[in-house]
Amino acid sequence: MATQQPAAASAAAQPGAVAGAVRPVSGDDEATPRLKKRRGPLWFQILWVNGKTRAGIIMLGVFTFVAVFAPWIAPYDPKSQEFDPSLPVSAAHWLGTTSQGQDIFSQLVYGARTSMIVGLLGGLLATLIALIVGMTAGYLQGWVDEGLSFFINLALVIPVLPLMIVLAAYSPVRGIGLIVFIIAITGWAWGARVKRSQIITLRTRDYVTAAKFAGDGTMRIIFREIMPNMTSLVVAGFMGAATAAVGAEAGLAFLGLGDPSTVSWGTMLYFAENGSAMLTGQWIWLFTPGICLALLITSLTLINFGVDALSNPHLREG
Repeated sequence: MATQQPAAASAAAQPGAVAGAVRPVSGDDEATPRLKKRRGPLWFQILWVNGKTRAGIIMLGVFTFVAVFAPWIAPYDPKSQEFDPSLPVSAAHWLGTTSQGQDIFSQLVYGARTSMIVGLLGGLLATLIALIVGMTAGYLQGWVDEGLSFFINLALVIPVLPLMIVLAAYSPVRGIGLIVFIIAITGWAWGARVKRSQIITLRTRDYVTAAKFAGDGTMRIIFREIMPNMTSLVVAGFMGAATAAVGAEAGLAFLGLGDPSTVSWGTMLYFAENGSAMLTGQWIWLFTPGICLALLITSLTLINFGVDALSNPHLREG
């Protein structure tokens, strides 16, 4: 009478087969290409897959590269007046020279550094003030909320541009520090209002209640428990504040309220206007800093599209 062989024995009889072995996952499996595509943190993938945001990141990266390596990119000292005035475009001077004999391309390169510094510092300081005031007002009820809300509403109704002009005109000192200070104290109110509204919806969540029962302090709950859930809103507020800071610096410098010894795109516009660049045919002296300002502000605005997608999955592409 024939006996039945166990399944393991029949499997072992096959050449190359090992009982109980698990087949290794090959590199051609369907999941492997998907894993290879997921490189970098998830937040960067969400930003990069958005076409508008990708264009903004590339543009901002170019401006950052120019600002960091300005001493090596600019062929001349931007303040040097050793050249003939009002020279046309040539191999020696790619964008010509100003009416004072300064190289326009060198000024354009160094102007990127000033605009990037003002945008970064002004945006950071305005965002920090908005965070402290807005989140404290939204979390603490009673007289604290009423008092801070009064200052927020007061700052919102005050005309910002006339206030900036007055502060810059009557200040005894001029420079980037003054511009950053003026931008910070005049541009925090809107961000504080938005953050106050958001934290009101978050202060009754279960994890906030659990943190209270655990004995955490007020500032710890606000900045360690609630603020991480508002990251995209904070980043979007910083992008908006940085955009406003770049435009405000250029506007004040164009009005003659900046530091004339500082090379920036705003001061280039100021001296081009005073030198009658359009009447003398030096339109490139006037247009190039304006185009660079428009492109820098556009790059920050495009990045904001991706920042919105971080908090709203319905806005994500791909």
